Amino acid sequence: MIYYKTIDEIEAIKRNGDILGRTHAEVAKILKPGITTKELDKKAEEFIKDNGGIPSFLNYNGFPASLCISVNEVVVHGIPGDYELKEGDIISIDCGVYKEGFHADSAYTYPIGEIDDATKKLLKVTKNSLYHGIEAMKQGNRIGDISFAVQTFAEREGFSVVRELVGHGVGKKLHEKPDVPNFGRRGRGSKIENGLVIAIEPMINQGNKNIVQERDGWTIRTKDRKPSAHYEHTVAFYNGKPEVLTTFEYIENVLEKQYA
Repeated sequence: MIYYKTIDEIEAIKRNGDILGRTHAEVAKILKPGITTKELDKKAEEFIKDNGGIPSFLNYNGFPASLCISVNEVVVHGIPGDYELKEGDIISIDCGVYKEGFHADSAYTYPIGEIDDATKKLLKVTKNSLYHGIEAMKQGNRIGDISFAVQTFAEREGFSVVRELVGHGVGKKLHEKPDVPNFGRRGRGSKIENGLVIAIEPMINQGNKNIVQERDGWTIRTKDRKPSAHYEHTVAFYNGKPEVLTTFEYIENVLEKQYA
C-alpha cells in the first residue's frame, strides 16, 4: 500500500533533504586520493548527528555504516573500509537522513581527480537520466513512465540499466511502496498522484547490465567489472508537479571550487 504524504510531511522530508545535501558536501570537501572510505563515513555520521539527525543506513537490516560507498565497478551497497581512493576512481556515495519521523535519501557519483572521457560520459548520462525520470513524473502518468524515461535515455547513449535494483517510496520508512524500476513500459505501474514521495535512482553500467553480489552479503558489482554510476533524488509529487526534496546544490558548489 502506498502512503501518500501531506504538505507538512513533505516539508519535513525536504528539511532532511537539506541536511542530506550538506552532508554530501562535507564529504565532497575531503574527497582526494589517499583518503579511506571509512574516513568519509565518519565525517558523514558526525555531521548528520551534529544536525540532530540519525543516519538512515546505519544498522539498517544490519548494514554497518552511515554511507554506502561504491567505487568503480561497485554498483551500490559498498561498505566503507580501509580502501584508499586513487586518482581516476569514481565513487558513488549513497546516504540517508532520518529526523522528525521521516527519511530523505540521495546519491551522487564523484570523480576522484581526472577520469577518462568514457567514464565522464557515464557520469553525465546517469545524472541526466535521473532528470529525465523526474520530468516524467506528471499528472496522469504512472511509475512505468518514469522507468521508461530513464531506460530509453541511458540505452540511447550506449549504456545499460541494472534490473535487479530499483528506486522506492520514501517516508516514515526508508523503503516504502511503490518500487521504481529504471526500466519498463509506459502506462504501467502505480498512478502518480498528489502526495507521492519516491526515490528515483538510476544505476547505469558502462558495460552490460549483469551484476553479482559479493560474499559480504551487501556489495553489488558489475559482472564484467566495468564502471557503474548512481545518482538519486527524493522527489514529491504535489500540486500537479514534481518537487525535488533533496539537493545537489551544496555538492556542486564544492566540486566547482575543486575543479576551478
